[in-house]
Amino acid sequence: MIRASFQQRLQCLFGRARWLPRTCVFVPGCFILLAASVLFSTAPLLSQEQSGSQAEGKTGSPDFTREIRPILSRCLACHGPDEAAREADLRLDEFQAATRDLGGYQAIAPGHADTSEVMIRVRESDPDLRMPPESHGPALTAGEIELLDAWISSGAEFETHWAYSLPRKTPLPPTENESWCRNAIDRFTQREMQAQNLQPNPVADRSALLRRAAIDLTGLPPDPQLMRQFLADDSPDAWSVAVDKLLDSPAYGERWAAVWLDLARYADSQGYSSDDLRTIWPYRDYVIRSFNANKPFDQFTIEQIAGDSLPAAGQDALVATAFHRNTMTNTEGGTSDEEFRNAAVVDRVNTTFAVWMGTTMACAQCHTHKYDPITQTEYFRFF
Repeated sequence: MIRASFQQRLQCLFGRARWLPRTCVFVPGCFILLAASVLFSTAPLLSQEQSGSQAEGKTGSPDFTREIRPILSRCLACHGPDEAAREADLRLDEFQAATRDLGGYQAIAPGHADTSEVMIRVRESDPDLRMPPESHGPALTAGEIELLDAWISSGAEFETHWAYSLPRKTPLPPTENESWCRNAIDRFTQREMQAQNLQPNPVADRSALLRRAAIDLTGLPPDPQLMRQFLADDSPDAWSVAVDKLLDSPAYGERWAAVWLDLARYADSQGYSSDDLRTIWPYRDYVIRSFNANKPFDQFTIEQIAGDSLPAAGQDALVATAFHRNTMTNTEGGTSDEEFRNAAVVDRVNTTFAVWMGTTMACAQCHTHKYDPITQTEYFRFF
């Protein structure tokens, strides 16, 4: 499910060379955005907001994400997801709550801006009735009020935050130079260059291509012998062969494991006070082996999250769970074991959610998230 190829990435970065080195390559650059469906589902977190309209916005209507959400965000401290801070039992961050009947009127009445309580309040001249109140900042500008009016009049369509929306395929832009565009990425870069009145650089020479690929994939310049072989190879698959050799190099796993180890907050020492050394390098070597073995990302995920719970778990699966042991550890005399056990669990919660869900959860430890659909209750369920 979550296997990808370096093909498009290298074509874009390294000169649009034609090649097809592998059908699947383990790409760490996509970790935090690609793995959400392996272990978790965002559906429970999103059900309320998704119950409203998810349309992009009709022609002539202000763009919700770029123009309306920033305006409404000024209201969310008092009218957002945090129940403890919510005023007047009113939420304005989701369609159903913002448009519900409040006893003969609505905060937002789709298609009827003039009768929407939100519009009445933002236009109010009495400082005691105006929204937002003076204590929460200045009144909306005439331009902001006009945008809100146009949005509500056109149907008040809400959009899910892009981070929680399924990706959609973007139509390829037209091109004036078909011969220059060798792949889909080129069409987008060409469109932007034309908008900026820029001309593309010449195609990189073969030695520059291999040097760039080697540094990106292995962190090292290309081996001189590999460079000589590549420059002397005139066959159509010369580039593919050279890149496969880089991917097969042990240095590939070492280079890209470093990216994952940063996400996993790996360290060879404990982190507190004297920062004593600890023996945790087998986890580092497990990550390197996984990259060099082109391990499927779902397997890589499951082993680290719950490798010890797998039937007949092998050595690798057990070592992989050291992902959870990369927390800071305090063994100083007089410390409370329970205090630092809880600190370690908090660190695991925050790190696991950030790495695999691609979103921060730490704020919800103290309060329901002000802007993201994560409650404090959900935080401690995960805890």
